[in-house]
Amino acid sequence: MHQFHNTSPDRPREECGVCGIFGHQDAAKLTYFGLYALQHRGQESAGIVTSDGIQIHQHRGMGLVHEVFSEETLQSLNGHAAIGHVRYSTTGESNIVNAQPFTAVHQGCTLSVAHNGNLVNIRSLRDELEKRGSIFQSTMDSEVVVHLLAKSSLGKGFEEALKETMRQIKGAYSMLLMTETKLIAVRDPQGFRPLCLGKLNNGGHIVASETCALDLVEATYIRDIEPGEILIIDSGGIQSIKPEKPEKPSLCIFEHVYFARPDSDIFGFNVYQSRKRMGNILAREAKIDADLVMPFPDSGNYAAIGYSQESGIPLEMGVIRNHYVGRTFIQPTQSMRDFSVRIKLNPVRSFLEGKRVIVIEDSIIRGTTGKSRVKSLREVGVKEIHMMISCPPTRFPCYYGIDFPSGGELIANAKTVDEIRDYLELDTLQYLSIEGLVEATGYPADRFCLACFNGEYPVQPDREFHKLALGGK
Repeated sequence: MHQFHNTSPDRPREECGVCGIFGHQDAAKLTYFGLYALQHRGQESAGIVTSDGIQIHQHRGMGLVHEVFSEETLQSLNGHAAIGHVRYSTTGESNIVNAQPFTAVHQGCTLSVAHNGNLVNIRSLRDELEKRGSIFQSTMDSEVVVHLLAKSSLGKGFEEALKETMRQIKGAYSMLLMTETKLIAVRDPQGFRPLCLGKLNNGGHIVASETCALDLVEATYIRDIEPGEILIIDSGGIQSIKPEKPEKPSLCIFEHVYFARPDSDIFGFNVYQSRKRMGNILAREAKIDADLVMPFPDSGNYAAIGYSQESGIPLEMGVIRNHYVGRTFIQPTQSMRDFSVRIKLNPVRSFLEGKRVIVIEDSIIRGTTGKSRVKSLREVGVKEIHMMISCPPTRFPCYYGIDFPSGGELIANAKTVDEIRDYLELDTLQYLSIEGLVEATGYPADRFCLACFNGEYPVQPDREFHKLALGGK
């Protein structure tokens, strides 16, 4: 069943990350390092599939990359080619069956798929395939792609089957596929999710969700995979198949707001610089007199730097983050309220007492965590709290691979900015304008998907998919 998971904390959840290597004797180990760099994009499961040209080897598991793979495991993954995946399930249940890459055998050919994004016509595709006799092992979008390829007359050749499959699927997909002899990278026609190509020191190639993965393995960035492009890498080199009629790009601007690592270049622009510029522009749009600017680490760090530099108000780290908190910990007694917030972030009481503070955050989703954080500042004696958000109000659900809550759970969907300010018990609340956010990226607005802010969806989902995103409405 295609599911939306709305039990996450008050943050947007990362989608997935993919990394592939072709033409290196240590393909599995390089893929492992690439996934390590992309760990922020998914922490539920990880997997690597390799090929030695004849046979496919694979290993998948639940947990973080270093928990799933050992030196012994990586040594058993022989081959010069590999694809890997880190996952947070925006669709499908969180269990080992749904860990990727997904691998299947059809007519003697083994095919593995690793996918970042969401297919918005998944329900109708799956129903049609089941009517035609397909039996599914998982609830992943990736398995639907494998079945479509199998049904798409592989006798015509793999390239034609791939093009036919891409014509049938709608939505967001930065995808890596691998056969015994080929590594294939595919990006949807709108280019929602990032995907880039690099060259390894030995002449081999790497494809990854973000350039930070290239940096870790000392690869040279070549270019982004273009929207709608199919890139095939094999022993003969690289073949690019581009769409006959390119579509209007709809790049996910939230990659720059929140998801991507700040050391990555996404859609041709450095994330660190764009987040600083968000803070610069926010300072021009929201002029507040205060004693200091501070982020709630680490999400607001870079916009806070920009706000401080533009406004001239000193930047301070008024809240200290505990970096040793695991994904789970023993819950205390109910009398210890807001424990999950305080165990991660603790205000510096003696420094903040009596201060007028500007807090920089990158987003407000449900508002529950924000309310607890503001309360913690009040409790240590902060005199005024002015919160500045480095993106516009998030009012609409995402259909393209970000696990925002359903529309009804987004606080900005139900409340005005003034009502949110009062709910959070702030002195001031101001969001960055859509125009300011776009300006910070250096691109024109018509290149981005801004649907989570303005409700204008570039690719319409199936009706059932839409109902799930709205929480069953």
